[in-house]
Amino acid sequence: QVQLVESGGGLVQAGGSLRLSCVASGRPFSIHVMGWFRQAPGKEREFVAAISRNGINTYYGDSVKDRFTISRDNAKNTGYLQMNSLKPEDTAAYYCAARRPFATEVVRAQRDYDYWGQGTQVTVSS
Repeated sequence: QVQLVESGGGLVQAGGSLRLSCVASGRPFSIHVMGWFRQAPGKEREFVAAISRNGINTYYGDSVKDRFTISRDNAKNTGYLQMNSLKPEDTAAYYCAARRPFATEVVRAQRDYDYWGQGTQVTVSS
């Protein structure tokens, strides 16, 4: 099965930017639809963005649309989440996730993702 490891989190001021990375191993990354989710303390895990296997189709949560960009480089087995214009309410643990091999739909429901990373913390100060 695929293993996912996130990196790139940290502390940033409001209005700043961060880029998260998700490195996959164990299986070719290109066979998995990939998504990003986040969870703030005391809140439910929230869908952030997802991307198709070939990188052409993307899907964003309403709260991050026009500020975040999801992308992937299958040759490097890596997915990315570019986060711009960060707000304090973006503070959360961010998780990379992958759908089962060869699934094609780009979806937002957590139950449709079978593999998860351990998360990376993003903290946005005001």
